Amino acid sequence: MHAINWVGFFPAAVLVSLIPGASQILGLNNAVRHGIRFAMAGVGGRLAAFAVLVALVVAGLGTTLAASTTALTSIKWVGVAYLAWIGIQGLRRAWRPRPISGPGPNASALRWRVVGNEFAVGISNPKALLLFAALLPQFADESAGEFGTQLALLGTAYVGIELVVGLGYVIVGGLLGATGFSARTSRRIDLGSGVCFFGLAGLLAADGI
Repeated sequence: MHAINWVGFFPAAVLVSLIPGASQILGLNNAVRHGIRFAMAGVGGRLAAFAVLVALVVAGLGTTLAASTTALTSIKWVGVAYLAWIGIQGLRRAWRPRPISGPGPNASALRWRVVGNEFAVGISNPKALLLFAALLPQFADESAGEFGTQLALLGTAYVGIELVVGLGYVIVGGLLGATGFSARTSRRIDLGSGVCFFGLAGLLAADGI
């Protein structure tokens, strides 16, 4: 649609997506620990969460939620709790003795856990809601009509950009994981991951949303 400022939108959307937030770090971590296939399934969960947020904005609820201190605070603390829980899981893995041998986790259960984690992190991030509620309308023209359609197209384009950028993070993580790690290095990665997600939880908690 000619009313949409695509020239301004694409650079802004790519820049925002490239910033290593909780979702991108989680995707990278999933690729290192579980491989590219499982990490990409997780990115699918993230995109599903973003699609829900875009739908809220298109329906006109995004602005209402973004203006509600109670709603944003509730979403914020759910996000804090979930990021802290992921951090705890990383620390538990770091301190848990590594088994010498044994069957790996059930592939289907692992896939759904990865997808669920990515969806939960995406949907419980108030900054993602604020992003869509504030970013998308800037590049649409309400006076041109079909404003909701414009927002839907912009949201779809952003989800596509997120897919490409998320794939980049996943490939990097997959290449790192493919090099193989000793038990000590794996423990350090889990420890670093746990500390990282605790830090993200702390930053979100301290944010004056």
